Amino acid sequence: MKKRYLVLENGSVYEGEAFGAETDVMAELVFNTGMSGYQESITDLSYRGEMIVFTYPLIGNYGVNRDDFESLRPAASAIVVHEIARRPSNWRKMMSLAEWAERTGMPGITGVDTRALTRELRDQGAMKAALVDEITDDVYAKLHDFETPTDLVAEATTKTQYQNPTDGVSIALIDFGLKNSILRSLAKRGVNVMVFPADVSAETVLAANPDGILLSNGPGNPEDAAYAIPTIQALQEVLPLMGICLGHQLFALSNGAQTYKLKFGHRGFNHAVRHLAHDRLDFTSQNHGYAVDRDSLATTNLEVTHEEINDLTVEGLRLKNHHAFSVQFHPDAAPGPHDAEYLFDDFLNMIAESQKETTQHA
Repeated sequence: MKKRYLVLENGSVYEGEAFGAETDVMAELVFNTGMSGYQESITDLSYRGEMIVFTYPLIGNYGVNRDDFESLRPAASAIVVHEIARRPSNWRKMMSLAEWAERTGMPGITGVDTRALTRELRDQGAMKAALVDEITDDVYAKLHDFETPTDLVAEATTKTQYQNPTDGVSIALIDFGLKNSILRSLAKRGVNVMVFPADVSAETVLAANPDGILLSNGPGNPEDAAYAIPTIQALQEVLPLMGICLGHQLFALSNGAQTYKLKFGHRGFNHAVRHLAHDRLDFTSQNHGYAVDRDSLATTNLEVTHEEINDLTVEGLRLKNHHAFSVQFHPDAAPGPHDAEYLFDDFLNMIAESQKETTQHA
């Protein structure tokens, strides 16, 4: 196998062997602690613009299958593993992860001491990195000048409106980098889903006559998608609303809160979250590098509903004066535990309650 090098902006270098596409790439380097679910992670559009380090030592052991894609192509810029599986085995397997990476043009590096690399990212924070065939002074110069793109949502969102039709409750879903598993979770509940681009206007959404609004997950800094704030503000006034991941952060910004970048983020499928009102613990799937600033909530109508038990970051919010809430984690649980899937049912119940109130006041 061909030698490759992972070069970090702090000067650290990790040597390994290439697999997948043999193109050079620069991106933000982050780590994921999941023991499985690599296919869902790599195709999760929330990872757009990021290079993933998998902390689990063997990646690709059950190959790639047709059912577990969160988007059609790799969302991650590259992946870094300790060992890429040479003989994957699973009854659903279509091909190996290495074969799929080569076909889809995603670079990878194997043979890396991912334990040491993860410790470095944990101690120093997520940082820029380059995956290259040879180390030159030019690599360091380019890495120093590299800036994470600010149009990641524009790249990830759908370009056209589309529908996943049923005869059930109708939800307008604003796509900031939608995971397919959210659509599957809604379809399982018989929901009629109308998907809109990230820059859609409130007037366009309301013209479709939905019963509720869902703000999807997505990549990058929520402030880069601030153009969605007026739409969210207008929609939450008239319809029940739920936000997930980036949708949670944009919901917070739309109501006067602030966000900040975490040192190394939450990326994995075993994050324990406390539901404050019910004193309930859920293990959740998470993938985010930004969080809502708890101190900024004091002057808003938002209240915290969920918090991460390890670092106490804000994991859920509720608007006191409207039928609207959001969560930082992924209740669709793909991959990950299904503890929080009930939140989709809570949203549908909220829509039913809102419709009942409207009927009573008519």
